[in-house]
Amino acid sequence: MAILATQTGAQPVLQQLPQPYSQANSQLYSQLYSQPGRLRIALWHTGLGRRGPGLFLQDIRREAPDILAAYDTLVALAPDVLILLDMDFDHDGMALAAFVDALAGAGLDLPYRFAPRPNTGMATGVDMDGDGRLGTADDAQGWARFAGSGGIALLSRWPLDIGTLRDNSTYLWRDLPGTQLPMQGGQPFPNAAVFDIQRLASTGAWEIGVTVPGQRLTVMTWHAGPPAFGGAQARNRLRNAAENDFWRLRLDGALGPAPQTPFVLLGDANLDPARGDGDGAVISRLLAHPSLQDPAPTAPLPPAGVPPDATANWPDGPGALREQYLLPSADLRVLDAGVIWPDETATHALLWADLAWPPRP
Repeated sequence: MAILATQTGAQPVLQQLPQPYSQANSQLYSQLYSQPGRLRIALWHTGLGRRGPGLFLQDIRREAPDILAAYDTLVALAPDVLILLDMDFDHDGMALAAFVDALAGAGLDLPYRFAPRPNTGMATGVDMDGDGRLGTADDAQGWARFAGSGGIALLSRWPLDIGTLRDNSTYLWRDLPGTQLPMQGGQPFPNAAVFDIQRLASTGAWEIGVTVPGQRLTVMTWHAGPPAFGGAQARNRLRNAAENDFWRLRLDGALGPAPQTPFVLLGDANLDPARGDGDGAVISRLLAHPSLQDPAPTAPLPPAGVPPDATANWPDGPGALREQYLLPSADLRVLDAGVIWPDETATHALLWADLAWPPRP
């Protein structure tokens, strides 16, 4: 473990950083603490999701090594506003509360949180994938082993304005303008009734204001399902494209009034513009939207064989891809941005960006 100087209040403190924050990186990452006039936003697909309900809370309480390592990574970065993916949801929010408390004890106090129930594992009682069986993972609103698996959590240094919440998670796939549904024999597959209830969001898609001193910032987030698998009808590929195209239409004002600036759109598209499965043109169009800017962050020392712009890596599968995105509104000034790999074997990197704050008129 390397040591990095970070800032808490007016006094610097020493925090341990996991590899690869060492030697060549130490000077670079010694700058990664919040400074006056900066707002640090971060996104991380944590990989902390468990294989059954209640196990996440259990492992937080027993201080499982991967959870302790996550604290180290987050404390070292010291974000002001943080989106965490693959965070199992429970009805009373006990796991997230325990995670937030432990994170504060480790040196990062992000007391305000929001984590609605995700679509993952939400039972429908319908054969959604047409395999003739009921109650499988593919029959939920979003694929999962159990209800609440792999949800989205927002943690913030400042209060959240719950009155600004816009939850797009219940939006139906069939209602997206110009969308393409899986078809067979000229009919929706497996049948039209499925799409009377099929939500677009595999995990979730929502927007909420954060009352940052100086001006409110709207945080917009999502976690799309992967484009792979899905049968001969390419169900997953089509749904992935639609989940990501939702945000382009949202910014266009085609789904109601366009969001007010300043905002940050950040999440997991499960889609690379040029590599891997899926329709890369969809994410390319979103990245080029005039309401957004793409800081195009890179990793100074990515794992061996991983391109600097990649945010996910499956050495035995599709390889290294850019799948997670942190996209500030075009009116914001980005001071710096980057990609951090917690260790050489990590599947997902952490993305961060420093914004000039408060924004200038």
